[in-house]
Amino acid sequence: MRELLLLDGDAEEAGWQERALCAQTDPEAFFPEKGGSTREAKKVCLTCEVRGDCLEYALMNDERFGIWGGLSERERRKLKKRAV
Repeated sequence: MRELLLLDGDAEEAGWQERALCAQTDPEAFFPEKGGSTREAKKVCLTCEVRGDCLEYALMNDERFGIWGGLSERERRKLKKRAV
């Protein structure tokens, strides 16, 4: 029973990803080459209804690459430092 509950929780957690606007756009925009522009990805994030869930996921899972919740890796690192 406990395993079933964990699986259900994982499914609920991942539900926000299905509603994310980035799932409907070019994934390469969210993982630009070093020094590449993040402008397009961040523009998509601005109007995304699950932006907060996305950022929370990235912070909790220590995502080191890409744009998550409208923030770059550097911006997420700064945010984490301020929270400590």
